[in-house]
Amino acid sequence: MAWIRMIPEHEATGELKTLYEKLIRSDGIVDNILKIHSLNPPSLRTHYEFYKTVVKGRSGLSRVQREMIAVVVSATNHCHY
Repeated sequence: MAWIRMIPEHEATGELKTLYEKLIRSDGIVDNILKIHSLNPPSLRTHYEFYKTVVKGRSGLSRVQREMIAVVVSATNHCHY
């Protein structure tokens, strides 16, 4: 498994802190899949915008169908996300 240095929520400053405040869950945590971009805030912003487009944007598939596809792909890839 790869190891990527991530900046924790309590150490974030500047643009990263602003992004974290937007992405933080109700339990006070930013998902690791987003935090891997913490050393490069523009890539974090782009990753999240891409995610929003794919999952929440206009599509011939419903949100539930898209989530089901994501679950199957993650299971196939042995990914816990």
